[in-house]
Amino acid sequence: MGELKYKDITEKIIGASFEVHKFLGNGFQEVIYQRALAYELGMVGLDYAREISQHIYYKELTKPIGTRRADFVVEGCVLVELKAVIELQDVHMAQALNYLKAYRLNVGLLINFGSKSLTFKRLVRG
Repeated sequence: MGELKYKDITEKIIGASFEVHKFLGNGFQEVIYQRALAYELGMVGLDYAREISQHIYYKELTKPIGTRRADFVVEGCVLVELKAVIELQDVHMAQALNYLKAYRLNVGLLINFGSKSLTFKRLVRG
C-alpha cells in the first residue's frame, strides 16, 4: 500500500486536535474548538486559512448559486471540517465531501470534538 497523500500534514492536524481535546474535553460549541485548533495549528508550524468562503457553481452557470465556508484549509491542500456533536452522522460526512468538491481539494479531515474521545475521519476525493 502506498503512502497516504499529505500524511505529514494530516498527522500534525490530528495531533493538534488531540491536544485541544485533551485540554478542553467535550461539551463546548464548535467555535471554541475552532479557535483553540487555530492556535495549535500555528504552534506546530502549519499555515492555514480559517472560514474562507468558496463559491458554489452549478453545471454551466457562470454565476455562483451560493457560497460555503469550510472551517480550515491547511497548507492550501487539506480541508478540515470540525464538529462538536455526540456522534458523527452520514450527513456530516456528506457535507465534508461536498466541501472537498467545492474547494477542489482531494484530502480532508472531519474532526469531532463533541464525543468523550476525539474522533476523526480522513476523507479522500477522486
